[in-house]
Amino acid sequence: MKNLTRRDLVATLPALALFVSAFADAQKTVADPVAALTDGPETIPPHSRAYAYDQLPSFRNPTGAITRTVMQGTLPTGEFVEIHETTLVAGQAPHPPHRHKHSEWLLIREGSITFHTESGDTTVGPGGVTYAASGELHGVKNTGDTTALYFVFAVGKHIAM
Repeated sequence: MKNLTRRDLVATLPALALFVSAFADAQKTVADPVAALTDGPETIPPHSRAYAYDQLPSFRNPTGAITRTVMQGTLPTGEFVEIHETTLVAGQAPHPPHRHKHSEWLLIREGSITFHTESGDTTVGPGGVTYAASGELHGVKNTGDTTALYFVFAVGKHIAM
């Protein structure tokens, strides 16, 4: 193995700084994940754009779920939108069942989750979609054996009930 020279070390520092920064973002823990998603700045851009996955801000909640925020804010057409991705450890829920004014869809990408509503529980796997209507109690738990990954798409004002 080649010994690192001072020049090699200095040349790798920017990449190391980016890695540490990204890792630190994924390790931030928040006490109230619902508030963390709704209390942030409005980030809807005025023009179309793409979002690089490694540039999305992220945080970890006390249950170990990692959430990457894509955007939240008011669209030029007036609707409030919030989009994020959650990685949920097997056996965990991101937060207790709750109600809110906005409507919410979960698009399951990997693993499986159990979607809790007032009318019962439904297990949903990759490619499945859930819908939480405004004002209705709902919750999510990873009841599978592996990590679950899903996107949340919320429309309407984020006000807890």
